[in-house]
Formats: sequence, C-alpha cells, structure tokens
Amino acid sequence: MTSHYFSNDLVDMHYYRFGAGPRNMFCFHGYGMHGRQFKVLEEAMGEEYTFYGFDLFFHKKTVLKDQSVEALKRGISKVQLASLFKDFCKEAGVDLFSIIAYSMGSHYATSLVEEIPEHIHELFIAAPSSLKPGKIITFLSGNRIGNKVLERMALSSNNMPRLLSVLKKIRIIDQKGYDILFKEVASPELRFSFYACASYMRFLTLNPEKFISKLNQHQIKSVFIFGERDKNYPPAIGKDIIPKIDLAKQFVINENHDMINLNFANALSRLMHDH
Repeated sequence: MTSHYFSNDLVDMHYYRFGAGPRNMFCFHGYGMHGRQFKVLEEAMGEEYTFYGFDLFFHKKTVLKDQSVEALKRGISKVQLASLFKDFCKEAGVDLFSIIAYSMGSHYATSLVEEIPEHIHELFIAAPSSLKPGKIITFLSGNRIGNKVLERMALSSNNMPRLLSVLKKIRIIDQKGYDILFKEVASPELRFSFYACASYMRFLTLNPEKFISKLNQHQIKSVFIFGERDKNYPPAIGKDIIPKIDLAKQFVINENHDMINLNFANALSRLMHDH
C-alpha cells in the first residue's frame, strides 16, 4: 500500500493505492473511516484490481482548501464532484474504473453514476444509505432550519450531547444508536466533522430516475449488498429502485451495519466472479 495526494483548487485529496490488478477500483469509505477501509479486499482481489482508497471530505488527511463555515454552507454539487474525479483520472491515467462504496460513501458513488457513467465499469455498494437516507440526517443536512440547528449544536461544547439525549428520550434513537452517535461527537474535532459532512454533502442526494437511467443506458453491472442484521439500511430500502436496473443484483450477507471485514471480502469476491 502506498500513500498519495491529488491537489487542485478545491482540495488536497489523500488516497491509498493497493493491489496490482489491471482493472481500477475506486473505494469510497463510510463515515468516520478512511481510505484504508477496503484494504481487506486486497488478498482476495488484488490480482484483479488496483484499488484507490480515498480519504473522503473531512476525513483523515483530505483537506479542503477552504474549510470555513461559509464554504461548508455552499456545499459541493454533483457536477463539481464529478469534475474533481475527472481531473483525478486525467492525472492518474485512468479512463475506466469500477466503484465500491459503503454507507456514506454510496452518496459519492451514486453521484458519479449520475454525472460520468461513461467512465464507470461496475458498481458495488454495501449498506447503500444513498437509496434512503435516514429522516434525521435528511432533516439536519437538507432542511434549512434543521441545518441551522445542527450548526448551533455541533459547533458548541455541550449542545450535541444534549440533543442526543433528547432524541433517545423521545425514542427517535435507541441506546445503541445513542452510543454510536455519541462516539461520533465526543470531541470538538468530531463534532465539526459531523457538521461539515452533513452540510457540505447535502446536494449529493440521489435522483432515482437519473440513476436508474444512466445505469441502464451504459449497461453498468451493479451489486447492492445488505447486512442481514443491519437495522439502519435493510434490504427493503432498495425495493423501488433495484428491480428497475437491468444488470443489478441484490445480496444479503450475515452481517450487521459494520460489515467491511474478511467475511465481506470473501463474499464479495465470490459474488464478483459469479456476476
């Protein structure tokens, strides 16, 4: 595994490169993770793919040139995101690539499918949150009032833990959800990252009709993977979209939401050879 940077006027984007295969695979990790999340795939698939594992916005070593609150509020559009990766491909000498994405990373994946499908060979998404984001994150990111509430909560010392306590009390989240979210906002840096991700990525929302149309028009093979015990993003969230995609398959594996592990890697390798 080697470490690299791609820089332009928008961002200093850090990524890892691993594997030595003839095909290219762009990897988009989940919230709170990093570009090494899919390193687990190298042993099973490293002879077939060269992986590019990106540290996504507000994670690890990737830093926007302007990370002011004003810049976060402006957000990034799908067209801007696609332009960033087109520039990256030009510099890296990559014309065609596959995508593997997990949870938060699925918003990057579906946005690129909508904007630059001609560059995408295959699509693999695990826990595809972009198909149906939760009501809370949609309210906090996409709703103007909700985002203002999030700003005040996230950029203060005590308000975010208080908000989580209220959400648990009124049963919007359970104890497990509370524990997970509390860990994500336990420090000022984590609270800023949560606010930044929710605000900056708010335009990377799925357009189902365009997504389906582009996949079908370009005959992109697609695999949607769900965890059998994942209560956040169960298989049912794909029922209105996946059946309309010509070359799509859906699989359920014996995992919960935190599924990117050796079992996932072995299952994915088998699915890819069967697909």
